[in-house]
Amino acid sequence: MAAPVAKGVTLNHISRESSDIRRLANFYKEIFGFEEVESPNFLEFKVIWLNMGSAFQLHLIERNPSSKLPEGPWSAVSPVADPSHLPRGHHICFSVSNFDSFLRTLKVPPPPIFLEALSIHRA
Repeated sequence: MAAPVAKGVTLNHISRESSDIRRLANFYKEIFGFEEVESPNFLEFKVIWLNMGSAFQLHLIERNPSSKLPEGPWSAVSPVADPSHLPRGHHICFSVSNFDSFLRTLKVPPPPIFLEALSIHRA
């Protein structure tokens, strides 16, 4: 097996989309002990970022009310009809210690939404 391209990989954050992010944040804080931390202002939608010590962050993202995507896998009845909503939805993010060289090895350039998010996480 070839050596992995990414070095020093760690879990950075997991995102969860919800129509009631305050309620979801309170759940994670009360049940699991997450701490609410400063989060960016995206203007178009609200977010709440929660931290679990040095382990990882949980990013709660306000659900787009016009989205046709299901809120969770249990409510999915068909494939995604509008992939343009996917960047705002659920995702998982890994950190790598060799980010710049990792980007150069990609066979396909990252999509614009990736580069937009990158400016927030590299600050």
